[in-house]
Amino acid sequence: MKTAIWWIRRDLRLSDNQALTEALRQTDTVVPVFILDPKLLASEYAGQARLAFLLDGLRELDNNLKRRGSQLILRRGDPLEVLTGLLRETGAEGIFAEEDYSPYARQRDEQIALFLPLKLSPGVTVFHPEMLLKADGTPYTVFTPFSRTWRSLPVSGSPLPAPNHLNPLPALASLAIPEKPSQPAESSFKAGEHEAQRRLSAFTDSAIEDYTDMRNRMDLEGTSQLSPYLRLGMLSARQAVWAARQASQSATTTTVQKGAEAWLNELIWREFYAAILYHFPHVRQQSFRAELRNIPWRNDPSGLAAWKAGRTGYPVVDAAMRQLNATGWMHNRARMISASFLTKDLLINWQEGERYFMQSLLDGDPASNNGGWQWTAGTGTDAAPYFRVFNPILQGLKFDPQGDYVRRWVPELDLVPNKYIHTPWEMPSEAQKQAGCQIDSDYPGPIVDHKLARERVLLAYRSGSDQGG
Repeated sequence: MKTAIWWIRRDLRLSDNQALTEALRQTDTVVPVFILDPKLLASEYAGQARLAFLLDGLRELDNNLKRRGSQLILRRGDPLEVLTGLLRETGAEGIFAEEDYSPYARQRDEQIALFLPLKLSPGVTVFHPEMLLKADGTPYTVFTPFSRTWRSLPVSGSPLPAPNHLNPLPALASLAIPEKPSQPAESSFKAGEHEAQRRLSAFTDSAIEDYTDMRNRMDLEGTSQLSPYLRLGMLSARQAVWAARQASQSATTTTVQKGAEAWLNELIWREFYAAILYHFPHVRQQSFRAELRNIPWRNDPSGLAAWKAGRTGYPVVDAAMRQLNATGWMHNRARMISASFLTKDLLINWQEGERYFMQSLLDGDPASNNGGWQWTAGTGTDAAPYFRVFNPILQGLKFDPQGDYVRRWVPELDLVPNKYIHTPWEMPSEAQKQAGCQIDSDYPGPIVDHKLARERVLLAYRSGSDQGG
């Protein structure tokens, strides 16, 4: 095989890229191609922040390719039509790509494979979902046994280095990478493989030691913040897992080892949700648990709008949503708190939140986002009962004890005393004046009473469960 196409999708990297490695093994010249798919761009789940992050990542990938003698070819259109044309233009004999597990990706690839020589390699996850089955051949639906099986499998080899050189390409037309949209003004995520590698090293070299204790603290930089890079494959899942295991094995203290193991567990959750989406694609349209598909959700446009804007009157919820809107990212604990508030306090369908997160997040991933929302809503694979309802006040007190996270994202509460930072509506009028924050004027009062909302949601879920059962 003299020429092959490397079809880039969710693997914007040169290192540890199994599709690229396989293409180079079988061919002389590899044509790196990214296709702007109008169907994906027009999806109701598409987001401008993630698109901007993708485009920035393509720019760095193109620069990395040029340093090695090649370049990125950018096209727009239906993938089958674009790839058919490229095969004709280049005389390529094969198309190499990293397998994806979303319903759209699987349907697209199955169709293309009927007409074109498409060869898929692993990479989005460490293990293919078909490798993680119970003894009877059925998929796992509970995380703990899935995790045990996952951990028992050997990781195939160490991460692969990036190629040093690539053969130059024939003259091929390529679109210019669009300059717009731009990333959110306050985003701290520089796109690209180099930044992903830098963050991975920084995290595993130091921050991982405090990961177990600090990962739930919203006011601290306690997480890896690698999710946007894993989402678009600027970092491979295998390299992340390899780094976690290396950190655990070389740990000189138990805290480092615990941190590495805790982070590895989070990476396995990512693989679990990918497997759930692969085996149960209907979760994108409805609840995983059949008995909870008839919950009488409320139609509450004003409540939904207040939640999106960070104007619910509950400071930790509002801080979470404003962080999302300003940066395209949100702390994982904040995701759980804000999701619980929407589904349990406001009794608004989890699918509304799932869609808004996908439209807003740099790391919006169909599998992980859906899994997280269904976990919080109690409609998913989680074995815990549906009546887990987060108290936004207690969550704030526990995971933002001094209110630093709230003050960062809700500046109108900046001068509110710590005593009231998570319950500002309890401030006496004199305290409100001193803090320069009049409730219902400078900052909204609570749009719902949490205690009453909890009673309401439990009744609604029981009602829906009775109908579903």
